[in-house]
Amino acid sequence: MQEIPSECRYVAVNDDKSLSVRRGKVPSPAAGEVLIDVKAAGLNRADLLQRAGLYPPPPDASPIMGLEVAGTVLATGEGVSRWQVGDAVCALTHGGGYADCAVAPAKQCLPIVHDFSMGEAAALPEALLTVWHNLFQRCRLQAGETVLIHGGASGIGTLGIRICKVLGADVYTTAGTDEKCAALESLGATRAFNYRSVDFDDELKTMGLADQINVILDMVGGDFIQRNINVAAPEGRIVNIAFLRGFEATLNMAPVLMKRLTLTGSTLRAQTFAQKAVMVEEIMDAVYPHLASGAIRPVVDSVFPLEDVEQAQERMQGGAHMGKIILQM
Repeated sequence: MQEIPSECRYVAVNDDKSLSVRRGKVPSPAAGEVLIDVKAAGLNRADLLQRAGLYPPPPDASPIMGLEVAGTVLATGEGVSRWQVGDAVCALTHGGGYADCAVAPAKQCLPIVHDFSMGEAAALPEALLTVWHNLFQRCRLQAGETVLIHGGASGIGTLGIRICKVLGADVYTTAGTDEKCAALESLGATRAFNYRSVDFDDELKTMGLADQINVILDMVGGDFIQRNINVAAPEGRIVNIAFLRGFEATLNMAPVLMKRLTLTGSTLRAQTFAQKAVMVEEIMDAVYPHLASGAIRPVVDSVFPLEDVEQAQERMQGGAHMGKIILQM
């Protein structure tokens, strides 16, 4: 039996929006939850927004930042039978991941593939569920279809490229440097476009792929919205998960009618626990065999100790990273 500490470290947002590591009480797992001895936590842009006060956590969520962790189970709440104390898991949390100890719904936990480091495992949950829900549940991406993933160098993008490729889709992507584009092509993208030097829609047309993109995953928004509509195939599906270049755009919507397009969007945190549990089960069936075989592996950009959390978030804010940024406890 592992001993549960009485206190643990966590990251707090100060009044001036700076970050500090403090000590507080270890949370207790409620019914259906597990308490995790956190070894690593993944960073997400939602953390930056929460720190800035632009993305407040739901009323029932932990006020501490952090949406995904990896570690070992310290304790289980009532009704939990799938996980035992000592099990190695990665998990999508309801906040609270920037800490030595965190609780997570048991049905949002995933096993750690045997040769994955804790940092690699912590890079999985948020990106896995985001990719699966948006591309495969909402957009019904099928083998043999063509997908365009914007923000290809992000944690979501790098994992999404590999998942789509392994599951039989033809993948195109965008990134901000030639070096990133080359790396994304090595991950399995058929072609990566440097959006700072070329227009991806013009390039796709030159390649004979005008009106040929079946599914588009966009976290950019702004002027990309019209370009997505322009290159989408008849019956194409476009899903937005963020709008880094702005929520507003002047659009010609005629192609939406003529090509019978579906425009949709989502945020993962707003999904119910039951919806996320379904995502986890489907991921276990469709994706985990490829994680176990090594065909799919997350890309870890860098690892920072918990005390250097501000530097870690600065790296994410700067946009130079490739893959996931990880906090190590």
